[in-house]
This record gives sequence, structure tokens and C-alpha cells, in this order.
Amino acid sequence: MRLLEVELDGPQAGVRIGIVERGDPAAARTVVCVHGLTRNARDFDALAEALAARGARVLAVDVPGRGRSSWLADKRHYTVPTYAAQLARLLELLGLEAVDWVGTSMGGLIGMALAATPDGRIRRLVLNDVGPFVPRAALETIRSYVGTDPLFASLEEAEAYLRRIHAPFGRLTDAQWRHLAEHSVRVTPEGLRLHYDPGIRVPWEGQAVADIDLWPLWEAITAPTLVLRGAESTLLLEETARAMLRRGPECEILTLPGCGHAPALLDPTQIEPVAAWLVR
Repeated sequence: MRLLEVELDGPQAGVRIGIVERGDPAAARTVVCVHGLTRNARDFDALAEALAARGARVLAVDVPGRGRSSWLADKRHYTVPTYAAQLARLLELLGLEAVDWVGTSMGGLIGMALAATPDGRIRRLVLNDVGPFVPRAALETIRSYVGTDPLFASLEEAEAYLRRIHAPFGRLTDAQWRHLAEHSVRVTPEGLRLHYDPGIRVPWEGQAVADIDLWPLWEAITAPTLVLRGAESTLLLEETARAMLRRGPECEILTLPGCGHAPALLDPTQIEPVAAWLVR
């Protein structure tokens, strides 16, 4: 595992992107993994190790405002279009003309935005529990916790919080919850806080929450796509997944039992199908 940092330029000048790299930097295939709204690159440790073992170079990215990436000065820019522009420039600076993409929730929306562009660099796309329609009810649930800034006296307190907030991740082992907890907090003089900028909440404030409809974006994608759906997901509805098979790119749906939004991709039963599909 190697920890990298890339400073963006041009309109994104001053933004620093943290990356966790695994595998051979000269590998023929590069897989980019991008996390969900309040998460970070270390969510992909288990998947990245499995993909690297199959000969891929894996770049797990901290989206700005999370993990080791810099925080944005203007919090209003914590939006998917901004992230897509930043990560598109990141791929250019790294000289990556074609990559595979694994995106959980928000990371999947960013991947869809990049895959839908005429000069898109996405060769194969994995969407983890997200699609072109997101119902208002699911967004209301997310708004209830995004950008909260709790203070924890111990790692055990932080883990208990994560177990409650992210219960839909599924039946994780104690070791898996501890792994998430260790990489979900930052040390401050007051104690432990979540490893993100609380300002990621700003775009959610002061506006009504409505359904997200991205069907035109979905229909512009040409990259073969694997869609993972938590069997109990309230964000990627079953009817949305079925409609994705009828419209847009060549698509496969894999429903993962025992979880909702979103499958944690820490268990071999979830990792192996993804790895096999990507290196097919």
C-alpha cells in the first residue's frame, strides 16, 4: 500500500487529492475506487487488495472534503459536478486514458457523470447501490446525518456511532467495524471527530429535498456496467434496477443479501463477484 497526494491545477488549483495505491503502477489495468458521501478511500482496502492480487493497479481516492484530501474553501462546491471535474483532472494528471471505476453511492454518481461524457475515460463501471433515480425518502435519511460533527472520547464511541448510522452496511464482523472506525476519525485537540469537513452539509441546507432523476445521463453511458444492489436498499429501488436493464448501457444487476445502502464490499462474498467481473 502506498499513500499518494496529487495537487490539481487550473480551475481546481490548490485542491489536493489523497490516494491509496495498491498493485503494480505499471499494470495494464487501473481501477479507480470512489467512496460514498461521508466515507473515505479506506473503505476499499479489502476490495483493492483482491484486485491487486489479480494484477490490477488500484487507486482508492479521497474525494475533496474527506480523508487525506483538502477541504474546499467554498463549501457550496461540495457537489457531484465539482467532484467529477476534479477527478477528471486527476485522471489527466496521472496520464490515465482508460480506467475501470468502482463507485459507492456518491462515488457511483461521479462515475456516471464521467462515463457519460463523449471523451469519457471509463472502460468498465461498477455502481455500488446507486442508479439514475434516487427517491426523496432516501435523501431525507442521508440529510439527517451528513455533515454532523460529533465528538468522541474514544475509538469505541466512534465505532458505536458508525454501527448505528451505517447499520444498512450489513452484518459486518467486529474486525470489519473496527477497521471502518479506525479510518473514519481524525484526532483533534478536543478528541476524535469524523474524518471529513462538516461543511459537506452546506449544499444540503436551505433547500427542499426532491427525487434525483438522471435517466438522460444513464442513457448516455456506453461502458459495460455492473450494478450492485443491497437487497434491502431504500436508495436503489428494485424497480429502478429493473428499468436500468431495459435502458442505457449493457448492464448486469447483482443483488447482495443481508444489507441495504450500501454493501460494504468488505466480505469475500461481495468482493469476489466484483473482482471477477472487472477482470473478465
